[in-house]
Amino acid sequence: MWGWNLKVVDFEGNEIEKGNKGYLVAVPPTPPAVLLTVYRNDERYVNSYYRAFAGHDYYSTGDYGIEDEDGYFYVLGRADEVIKVAGHRLGTGEMEAVFSTHPHVAEVSCIGVEDEVKGEVPIAMVVLKQGYEGTPELEQEMKTLIREEIGPVATPKAVYFVKALPKTRSGKVIRRAIKNLAEGKEPGDLSTIEDPSTIDKIKQILEEASQ
Repeated sequence: MWGWNLKVVDFEGNEIEKGNKGYLVAVPPTPPAVLLTVYRNDERYVNSYYRAFAGHDYYSTGDYGIEDEDGYFYVLGRADEVIKVAGHRLGTGEMEAVFSTHPHVAEVSCIGVEDEVKGEVPIAMVVLKQGYEGTPELEQEMKTLIREEIGPVATPKAVYFVKALPKTRSGKVIRRAIKNLAEGKEPGDLSTIEDPSTIDKIKQILEEASQ
């Protein structure tokens, strides 16, 4: 991002005071070597990168971040991986980073699921390191970790312990499928999934938890 004037803004594009989380944007003009359009579709380029915040011509990086008191910017995750819980915006990447500090955690995926009261609530799918088993005590321990490091609003509704996360053949976690299953829907297109059995196992875990 060399040459950019960076800002952290809220959902409406208003600049946020230092120490608050928001959307990471850049103020044009763009520096050399930055993408200037998408192939044969200038309109899509403008709408995707410059029209995310009405009334502002900010370049949207697509990231969620924070500026500290010294003026350093930290990326907390992709903006499309932000969930809204009771009016608070939470980066799932930030939650996953906290989960990963637990010595028993090998992998984790956090998502937001629909909730009638709060709009969305976070849940977590956790893969434990070899030799560890998921227990109610461990689930509570991880909820406490999130509450202490991020805040009470980020406390997951549930932590599910799974053997593996559904991933594409390139290794990307298929969050959409997890979210759909957690909301009682069909997982959707799984044409790129590496191991279809991961979906069946997560579905079984969710069904058992709801009984």
